[in-house]
Amino acid sequence: MNNSIKTALITGASRGIGLELTKKLISEGWSVIALIRSNFPENEIDIKMKIKEGKIRIYKADLSNFTELKLTINSIKENEEVIDILFNNAGGSFDKKYYSAQSRELHFELHTVVPYILLFELKSLLKKGSDKLIVNTSTNAFKFINKITYENLMRPKKFKKLIGPYSTSKLAMSLWSQEISSELSKEGLKILCVDPGGNNTLRNDRKNGIPFFLIHITKWFFPHPSKGAELLYNASIGRPPHQTGSYVTNGKKGELKFKEYSKSILAEIQSIYLKDYLK
Repeated sequence: MNNSIKTALITGASRGIGLELTKKLISEGWSVIALIRSNFPENEIDIKMKIKEGKIRIYKADLSNFTELKLTINSIKENEEVIDILFNNAGGSFDKKYYSAQSRELHFELHTVVPYILLFELKSLLKKGSDKLIVNTSTNAFKFINKITYENLMRPKKFKKLIGPYSTSKLAMSLWSQEISSELSKEGLKILCVDPGGNNTLRNDRKNGIPFFLIHITKWFFPHPSKGAELLYNASIGRPPHQTGSYVTNGKKGELKFKEYSKSILAEIQSIYLKDYLK
């Protein structure tokens, strides 16, 4: 592999914001490690060409299933030489409560736990990169929540679209990211959480977690997911750089709610990684 070519790993690279980010990076000369569950769309001819050229390398897994995730991560570590930027982008807003193979609420598993696992499992490849950057896709929807507890993150008693498990799981991820940033800095790594804003990622073949009253607004007024990809790109590759641990929204550093819980949330996620994933 040409070491002058930078490499990004993108989870959820085959749809929505992840797909647009993949296309953006490829157009800028990057290579992409696509960690995905579903195939790229058949009509993406340029993507197919880049796959044949080896500039997009595909690894498949259901990220919420630790058995599949571990096998795929091991394959990445065996076959890849370096990761310059890790984009933890996979997930979404679901229409009801679902649970992972480990019996935790699916938003929480995908948005909060899995990014931590990927960070620590792929840290050796990130350290070999030039950017040494982790970018976690966040949201600004958590500004509407008024409570967060660890038990409710794992097994929520009630479900609300968008401002329920989706928002709390993104907030929890942003909190542990900010909390761990100083520790990562000692190893030369940088971490950001970036809000890609509202994007029209509605799909006819999939139920979504958008409240009914927002569906038409999303369809007619929210921008194409390339806008969200642009915000992720600008926050991570653009200038001036953001300070590690920052939560970036609308291109600027934002503030997180419930920062008093960041240490305890990080401790719980570390425990899941050590006792559940590494068991």
